[in-house]
Amino acid sequence: MSVTVRVPAKVNVQLAVGAARPDGFHDLANVFLAVGLHDEVTVTPAESLTITCSGPDAPQVPLDRTNLAARAAELLAARHGIDPSIHIHIAKDIPVAGGMAGGSADGAGALLACDALWDLDSPRSELLSICAELGSDVPFSLVGGAALGTGRGEQLTELEVGGEFHWVFAVADGGLSTPAVYAEFDRLNEGVAVPAPAASPPLLEALRTGDATALAASLANDLQPAALSLRPSLADTLTAGTAAGALAALVSGSGPTTAFLTKDEESAGAVAQALRASGTCRTARVAVSPARGATVLV
Repeated sequence: MSVTVRVPAKVNVQLAVGAARPDGFHDLANVFLAVGLHDEVTVTPAESLTITCSGPDAPQVPLDRTNLAARAAELLAARHGIDPSIHIHIAKDIPVAGGMAGGSADGAGALLACDALWDLDSPRSELLSICAELGSDVPFSLVGGAALGTGRGEQLTELEVGGEFHWVFAVADGGLSTPAVYAEFDRLNEGVAVPAPAASPPLLEALRTGDATALAASLANDLQPAALSLRPSLADTLTAGTAAGALAALVSGSGPTTAFLTKDEESAGAVAQALRASGTCRTARVAVSPARGATVLV
């Protein structure tokens, strides 16, 4: 038998970043919103732990034990004394190294798939604990919807969303290293008193009421200056999307994917078309939020 789990990408509608902690991490107020771009992770019994990947960015996906999907399987197996001899196949549709938590999604997807394959019926709390061990964004990939992430982003409070939001995501050539972007954030803020991160009340209210115009006015990403410093060409992409009619634009997470909030489905299509024609990105994808978290399909 095999088990397939579908898991969504995310956009950070607010990413407030505090000063570097002694452990090297940063305290965050990270407002996650799951969006309708998905990877599918399928696990099947095998003679050893192996990984394959298909999709547009498949050559960029590591197929060894550094892949979060493999690490998820090993951590869950170790907790239950199980031999993690499985084949993991990732059908990749979330941009790789693009600030949309594609690797984290695969980790959450593999964890849920293995839990079902091995008939463990693990409590949600145990799965979230393993997710937090895997990485800061992995718990949200499991939960989906909308949530505020605090600590380093792994401590989640689910949020109410009052309607649909329409997005366009411009996919850049190449990736950006998340550690490199945080290091640049630290460099740019050297000698500056960085305030403690806090969620924006107007932004949370815009999510609750489903007000796209109000959400557009509140979008914020403290890592955006660092991402633009490392990849100045992203500024041209942001300009092209807003010129085409997007309500607002920002770098998604640590980038280099850029996100454009639009007023409706028709506007999203027009912005995507303009971005594809602009020459400032590799492609543009349309998606709706919120989306469900990791979900067993078969």
